[in-house]
Amino acid sequence: MNGSNPRSTAKIFGHPIHPMLIPFPMVFFISAFATDLLFLWNAASGWAIASMWLLAAGLATAAMAAAAGLTDFLGDARIRRLRDAWMHMVGNVTAVLLEAVNLFLRFGGPESIGSIGVIISGLVVAILAFTGWKGGELVYRHRVGIEDADTSVR
Repeated sequence: MNGSNPRSTAKIFGHPIHPMLIPFPMVFFISAFATDLLFLWNAASGWAIASMWLLAAGLATAAMAAAAGLTDFLGDARIRRLRDAWMHMVGNVTAVLLEAVNLFLRFGGPESIGSIGVIISGLVVAILAFTGWKGGELVYRHRVGIEDADTSVR
């Protein structure tokens, strides 16, 4: 059913893919911030290594979530007309770019965590709080990806 709500075009068995994927990069990036803080507190190299792996996993899963989100964004003109959709997308692209820089800086050694790494990680967590809020607005206020009628009973 096409319906009057903006539709998700990246689906599997009728379920939008983007919301299935977004928890992964969010958890990886938030965990990287936590391991950065633990590294600053403890200075054990294991925390620095964990942060690098978490950033890499976050970037890989963010690419998948972004592909599904971009498919939805480009698939329905009504979504592109929503200011919340633009803020959600631009904020998430900004977060991913910052984390890519963050990962790159760490190849120089764990000392980057204490200088700029933890700041970037913390900033990304704040951005994710905002973009997560905007994602919620897209679903719960603008009803993006929500069927118009109850299709669960057939």
